[in-house]
Amino acid sequence: MKKKRTAILISGRGSNMDALIEAARSPDYPAEISLVLSNKPDAPGLMKAKKAGVAVAAVDHKIYAGREEFERAIQILLETYSIDLICLAGFMRLLTPWFINNWRHKLINIHPALLPAYRGLNTHERALADGVKIHGCTVHYVAPEMDEGPIIAQAAICVWDTDTPDTLGARVLEQEHHLYPTVLKLVASDTLKIKGNRVLGFEEKNNSVLKVPKFP
Repeated sequence: MKKKRTAILISGRGSNMDALIEAARSPDYPAEISLVLSNKPDAPGLMKAKKAGVAVAAVDHKIYAGREEFERAIQILLETYSIDLICLAGFMRLLTPWFINNWRHKLINIHPALLPAYRGLNTHERALADGVKIHGCTVHYVAPEMDEGPIIAQAAICVWDTDTPDTLGARVLEQEHHLYPTVLKLVASDTLKIKGNRVLGFEEKNNSVLKVPKFP
């Protein structure tokens, strides 16, 4: 089996990066983590990836005149490492249509909400303010619009009466660490098909919604 060479793009500590690297250690996992790249040279995740034996690189967005120049520098690195797939894991830069179209259906992102609800930032605070009873996370193919693109999979949890943004966020993050490696495995296996805005190809054992929770 030829494994898909995968790059993870981060801006911070990279907790989802850790989960992906750990999953990829399995001999039968269809993706290998070939590069961790950050737009912040001091991102804590770079040191963690290096200790895990993964190649790392930093492309500081501040030294470029615009987003496209920044992304062209990233593109050169991705080509140098022969990257097949990209996972965004807390990468806090909006990508241009030029870059996204170059990586059409090879670029995935994880978002801490059940899209299409709560695009953008502060998802847990907003979910609590709205009084929702179900919250979670989504992995999707990246489209030019922020937090858009075909939804691949979601994990849902119950919102408890005692939740704060921190406690809710911690439980969502726990599901992210399960969901993202599962989705990368499916994407790297070439088992999914995209029809319009729907992602098809899940068997029952790989249901696109992971139902996790019980009320306390």
